[in-house]
Order: sequence, then structure tokens, then C-alpha cells
Amino acid sequence: MQTHYDWIIIGSGFGGSVSALRLVEKGYKVLVIEKGKRFGPGDFPANNWDLKRWMWMPGLGLQGIFQMSFMDHVTVLHGVGVGGGSLVYANTLPTPKEDFFEARSWAHLSDDWQAELRPHYATARRMLGAAENPRETEGDRVLESIARDIGRHEHFHRTEVAVYFGKPGVRVPDPYFGGEGPERVGCTFCGACMTGCRVGAKNTLDKNYLWLAERRGLTLISETEVTAVRPQAAGYVVEAVRSLPPKKRGIRFTADKVIFAGGVMGTMPLLLAMKADKKGLPKLSDRLGEAVRTNSESLIGVIAPDHEEALSKGVAITSILHTDPHSHVEPVRYGNGSGFFRTMVLPAAPGDSLSQRFVAMTKSLMAEPKKWAKAFAVEDFARQSQVLLYMRTLEGTLRMKLGRSPFTGFRKGLMTVLDDPSQAPKAFMPEATELAQRFADKVGGVTATLLTETLLGTPSTAHILGGATMGRHAYEGVIDKDHQVFGYDGLYVIDGSAVSANPGVNPSLTITALAERAMSKIPSA
Repeated sequence: MQTHYDWIIIGSGFGGSVSALRLVEKGYKVLVIEKGKRFGPGDFPANNWDLKRWMWMPGLGLQGIFQMSFMDHVTVLHGVGVGGGSLVYANTLPTPKEDFFEARSWAHLSDDWQAELRPHYATARRMLGAAENPRETEGDRVLESIARDIGRHEHFHRTEVAVYFGKPGVRVPDPYFGGEGPERVGCTFCGACMTGCRVGAKNTLDKNYLWLAERRGLTLISETEVTAVRPQAAGYVVEAVRSLPPKKRGIRFTADKVIFAGGVMGTMPLLLAMKADKKGLPKLSDRLGEAVRTNSESLIGVIAPDHEEALSKGVAITSILHTDPHSHVEPVRYGNGSGFFRTMVLPAAPGDSLSQRFVAMTKSLMAEPKKWAKAFAVEDFARQSQVLLYMRTLEGTLRMKLGRSPFTGFRKGLMTVLDDPSQAPKAFMPEATELAQRFADKVGGVTATLLTETLLGTPSTAHILGGATMGRHAYEGVIDKDHQVFGYDGLYVIDGSAVSANPGVNPSLTITALAERAMSKIPSA
């Protein structure tokens, strides 16, 4: 393998994959470095009890696509592997509303972000194979009933998702790229999108952007983690090690230019470490790690032990109800048999303190002891449960830094800080709690949250964003409006870290569109 490239991209998620294809198309020699493994449909687990193939904890021999990072003020759910978060995300591709494009945090950097990004959103939808979910599920019928109850029926609609529907289970030649892409198989609506699509219907990045890039000359190495990026006389040195045991001697590459695209949970610790390293990137903006956002979301499970119709059928997210101009809720599901989260939930118990949450949990258990006993003992947890994902565009931020805390095992690692507690993400939001209870009442269920929320009051997010946001100069942001890092020519951040406002919706389409725009600014080789 050659060791010098025109561009090195760290990470193969939505930002990295887009960048890889567009740069190769422009005639550059490009290397993508991904710490996770490469997966084919047959490599994914049948359900999330197969921790070795689902969870990413390589030190314990778990080499899957899903990672949970427990932090001081938020629990982050994120993806690992060739294709990044696309392997584990819920396929949903909404475009944010005007609030996002007009947010004070970045609106001044463009005459009109919405107009400027519109063609790039269109390209992203085409590349990701966006299509409207064609099938109504039990969860949709319940949510639509709630929409009628609260007078918002006209604001209920089906999702646009990155899935090939076709004929269920039928394999066809590439339907997207004139035969240049891989064969696809029609979705079977099994609900297993987030444990990895074993059917071959989910339009993950290894089936579009990366597939096309590799056939145009992209070099991609997996199971390799970047540990340092250092400037040299011309360009940069990129140091890496094998991410899976046994770890071998480090690998060294050089590049004229480098893109950080490892998502917040990959890019932030690397950039923060390099800023602290005098031989690394000490001139990085002091704004690094600030303005981290969580989409202001809430994840509340509904367990319905006696409900007859399966809640697990359909794609991962099938519909959306906009409850007001700033908020919406979506029903989320896992496929039959994926009941791992039953080991990590407790009754939903809103409260500002542990004592308040303990009282609320006790009341919930005592009010319906038989139903809770059935809920905890239900045979197929996924079949009898639905997650209500509530999101809003209203802002709430925190800061990331390297430090020691109980959640890093008191080793130096990525941790969160609250500079302004009033701006902190919240574990419990009254409207989210009310919507989940309405859903539970209609299916004869009970509501539950991750034990970190019930016990610690720590919110959870699958959409961590920010930390290397845009600005006019280094005093205002880490990168400029074209994603180039202030103080370092040829360094870019193109992933969720660069998202500079709260989209209030599933952000994958937005990250893809931003990456398309960033690459449109790069001249051909």
C-alpha cells in the first residue's frame, strides 16, 4: 500500500463517504481510514442479543456496528463500521424546517442557507435512494389516532427513508446507478434496520457513495484507528494503529490534505488530543468542543405485553407526527427477537432529583404491578414494544473536553461539561412523557426509559452534533463556512461535528447535504 495520498479521510460515515466519492471523481488519490469492520448482509446479527456482532467493545471481543458511550451529561448511541452510522441508523431522511437554516448560530454565514443547500439535499436524497415508506404499521395507526385526538392529524405523515422497497425478498440488478451499483433486495419489513439489514434492502453508504468510490480508485482500510494528525513541511502525517486486538505496530501515512469525518464521538477526542499536543494541532480554535447538541430529544419505550398485533413489523421508523412548529414524535422499532434493551430499562419516572424519580418509579410499579410483571417477563420484547422518539428544534448545548470522570473510569477520555445548566439537554420533557403515555394507554402498555435516565437523570441521544462548528473566524468557530479548519490549510471537518445548529430531525440527510456542498467547493485535481 502506498503511504502518501492527496487526501486522507478519517471515518466512513455520511461526511466521509460523500467526500471520498466526490474527491475521487475529481481525480484525487484518496484514502479512507475506518476503525470498524466491513460488513456484508450475512455478517449482521440476527438480533441484538448477538452482542459479538452487534455491539462495539473490541476490548471485550465485541466487534459489531453499535456503540453506547456513557458520559456525564448524556448517553450517546452511535455507529461503527465501513459505512459509519448508516449501518445502524433508522434510515429516516427528513429535511429540517426553516428554524434550522435561520438559527442565530450560523445564519450570518450565508445569505440563505436553505436556498444554498436545497440542490445538495436533492443530490443526497437521490444518492441515498430516498423513498416514502409504503406500508402502514400498528405503530402508525396508534400514532395517527393520537394525532386526531390532539387536533394535529394534518401534521401526521409517513417517513421518507433510505430503503429499496421493490418486491419483498426479490433480488434485482442495481436500481439506482444505471447498473453500476450492487444488486438490491426488496424490503421485507422485518424491523431489523438498526441491527444491520440482513436482507440487502437498506441503502447504507457501502452500497452507494463508498461502492462507487472504491470502483473509481478509492483506497479504504478498516479495523484501523487514527491516533494523531500532525503538520509537516508540506501537508500532514497521519498516525494510526489496528483497532482490534492484537494491536500491532503503528502505521504512518502522509497526505496533502485531511478530512476529519469520524462523527462527534470520533472527531472530538482526536481533535482535542491534537490541540493539547504541541507537535499536533495546537492552533485549533479555543471554541473546539463547544456547542455540542443532542437534537433536544427524548427516547421513551412503550411495552405492551398483551397487545395482539406485533409492534416490530415495518422499517425502523415509519411515520412522523409534528406536534407543534418546533417538535415531532416518531415510532421506532427493532425486529423480532431483539430484546437486549430489556436489560437496560426501568419505569419512566420524570423528576429533577433521584428521590423524585424513585417516588415516581415506585408509584408506577404499584399502580400496575401485574402489567409491569408481564412487561418485564414478555417473551419477545421487540414484538411487544415501541420506542417513541421525540425531537425538537429548541436549543440545548453542552461542552466536551478531555478529562477524568467516573464514566471514563477515571482515565483521561472524552467527557461533557455544563457551562450553563439551564441550556443542558433534558432527560424528561413533559410533552414527550404525555405522548408516550397516550400511546401506552391505546395499546395497554407501560412506559420505560433507559436506567441511566431513571436513576441518573441523564438524557440519551442517537444524534450527537457539534463541537467543531462554523464561524467567521477562530474566535467564533473551529471551521469556516466551507468546513476548513481555522489555522490549518488543508484540514477539514465534515461530519456531525460541523453541524452548527439544531436540525430538530434525524440529521443524516443534513450531514450528507453539507458534505455535498463542501465537496462542491473543491477544485478538480
